[in-house]
Amino acid sequence: MEVLAQTLNHFSALDLSAVAVLIASWAGVTFLIENAPRRFPSTSCLMAQYRREWMVQFVARDPRIFDSQIIGQLRQGTSFFASATLIAIGGTLALLGDVERFIGIAGDLITGTDPVIVWEVRILLIVVFLTNAFLKFVWANRLFGYCAVVMAAVPNDAADPAALPRARKAAEINITAARGFNRGLRSLYFALAAAAWLLGAWALLLAVAVTLGVLLRREFASESRAVLLRADK
Repeated sequence: MEVLAQTLNHFSALDLSAVAVLIASWAGVTFLIENAPRRFPSTSCLMAQYRREWMVQFVARDPRIFDSQIIGQLRQGTSFFASATLIAIGGTLALLGDVERFIGIAGDLITGTDPVIVWEVRILLIVVFLTNAFLKFVWANRLFGYCAVVMAAVPNDAADPAALPRARKAAEINITAARGFNRGLRSLYFALAAAAWLLGAWALLLAVAVTLGVLLRREFASESRAVLLRADK
């Protein structure tokens, strides 16, 4: 506790407030997107309904090669982001190992004489968000694999009483996988916002505001959402 207190003493009240805003925004926007009101659903909530409808149509589709290809593409997407995030983590940790040289470079861009521990904590915050994103992507990839197995267990006969219940199970696993994937993407967004802290607390607050604006627009005011809300005719 004493070491923690000594570390916090190196940061101003504005720095600590900015980090609190970052974390609260990350958790708050995730809750809002995943629990949006029914009268004003988010794009993620709308897509969850389409995933359920997909599994209903899947029961009667023959052959089911199209569905297996979609699942394969979803798994490839999560694998790509997991690999890219792991590389980003490695690069950030390498930066942490040579932080003094980084301080020398950063000194050309900003003014200030912050101690090394301050820069290390700022970089570690980025690593925390990147690590969370990596774990979410890996879990999403595994869940899409589970979904594929459950889909394979759906009887080919649409009249079989087990067909629709199993398809619905696959849909819920699919939705859970997509939720994890989306959480991973949001962690990447906020990792980029956290990188702005290297330029100072005000830069971090500005980056958080921009990140929130981008996420909220894409979930609640995007063209894709408008398309999903159009009535089928």
